[in-house]
Amino acid sequence: MSQHTATKINYLELLTNGIIKENAIFKLALSLCPAIAVTNSLRNGVLMGVAVLFVQTMVNLTISLMRNFIHPRIRLPIFMLVISGWVTVADMSMAAFAREAYKQMGLYIQLIVAFASILARAEMFASKNKITPSMFDGIGMGLGFLFALTTISFFRELLGRGALWGFPIVNTKPLLIMILPAGGFLAVGVLMALFNWIDKKYLKSKTVTH
Repeated sequence: MSQHTATKINYLELLTNGIIKENAIFKLALSLCPAIAVTNSLRNGVLMGVAVLFVQTMVNLTISLMRNFIHPRIRLPIFMLVISGWVTVADMSMAAFAREAYKQMGLYIQLIVAFASILARAEMFASKNKITPSMFDGIGMGLGFLFALTTISFFRELLGRGALWGFPIVNTKPLLIMILPAGGFLAVGVLMALFNWIDKKYLKSKTVTH
């Protein structure tokens, strides 16, 4: 029996797994399209991360509730229907309450339907576990995605525009390449390497301690 299906589940570990050990962007390199496309400003990165957090959590909850009624042969189409339903909710909510941001990133909100990280958690975790652990797993994975996009967009807007959330921060000449697609690839690569270096150093020290 795996640690996820054991009787005693460490909910804190479920939360931290999505942020550190199984971070969709920095560790698994999944769903990199939004990490490049919408992170040229902090506002867009945060809003995209919040949308993914919402969808991931609600999909996990829904699939967990339905897990005993889904026939194995049609599970993937059912998962995709559930994901598309919650993405529609997120898309319409952002269109109603964050119109300016939605004009810039509306297409990418709709593309959450195709995110491999969300489908993977529905298949690997939510369809095999009860509601509470599935909720924590969804929140953890969503927070990890939000953390990654916020970090990337923070440095890209600061270096590329000298601003954060649209407000000027520094008066130095900005590195315009950072708000272009090439700058997105550069930022993701550097931050991914830094994240993995910190993770390995932390895990190594933890192993030595134990």
